[in-house]
Amino acid sequence: MSIPYKISTLVYIRNNAGELLLLQRKKSPNLGLWSSIGGKLEMSIGESPFETAIREVREETGFEIEERDLHLFSIVAEKGYENSCHWLMFLFDCLKPIAYLPPDLPEGHLAFHKVEALHNLDIPETDRLWLWPIWLEKRDGFTSIRIDCRESPPLAHIEEERP
Repeated sequence: MSIPYKISTLVYIRNNAGELLLLQRKKSPNLGLWSSIGGKLEMSIGESPFETAIREVREETGFEIEERDLHLFSIVAEKGYENSCHWLMFLFDCLKPIAYLPPDLPEGHLAFHKVEALHNLDIPETDRLWLWPIWLEKRDGFTSIRIDCRESPPLAHIEEERP
């Protein structure tokens, strides 16, 4: 069975206190779960991952950032996510802190969370197993990873790491 391949960005944003801005999603994928700000590339116009990250942050938070405010710290390929699609994700750490809590949006509820509270949040399984550990431990460098979501638990293979 052939399933689509989707390309997206996730942007890890913090406030001045170091708390993470997360979205509790009202829509699939990840309905009801907490995730970082992000969205799909507009491929029809040739949008780059950096352009997508900037646009998604503006659309979902009203926060204005530029390319220099972003550090690409990982590229993640997820195979067979929820048996509905494959994802190619570009993960960015936002170097510019956000100074306010944005209002909720149609996609979900926004809130700040302490980094230590991540383990208590309802987050997607692959985020818990792979994406958050990469952000926590390797966000200053670069990591490329493949995750096979058809396995339970999802299996991952790190392709490349740079300190």
